[in-house]
Amino acid sequence: MDNHTPEQRHKNMKAVKSSGSKIETMLQKELWHRGLRYRKNVKCIYGKPDIAFIGKRVAVFCDSEFFHGYDWENKQKEIKSNRDFWIPKIERNIQRDIEVTEKLTADGWIVLRFWGNDIKSNLKECADIIEKALG
Repeated sequence: MDNHTPEQRHKNMKAVKSSGSKIETMLQKELWHRGLRYRKNVKCIYGKPDIAFIGKRVAVFCDSEFFHGYDWENKQKEIKSNRDFWIPKIERNIQRDIEVTEKLTADGWIVLRFWGNDIKSNLKECADIIEKALG
């Protein structure tokens, strides 16, 4: 059962950002301090990557655990309210992530995906992986 009123839940969900999230900003700042220049949320690249190095064809996605289904087999059991909405939505997000990765890879892009908790706890290592991919 949801502990919030429908109005409060609507307000909370409206505040969820599609770009410029804390995990994206942390990684972007680290890359910028290393002298790596990138584009953010490039609409002309399939999947609209959070960070794109267009010349090197490297696309970086910063995926939040809830919306992108981290440990989905176990986590879906924890969803208590509005299961008929959330489970198909998150499963579609997982499928779309796979489709985006496959399409970009087929088009010659290097696709890197990082979980939010990995960025928060291992920021430098995530930036090292990106720097290595850039060659």
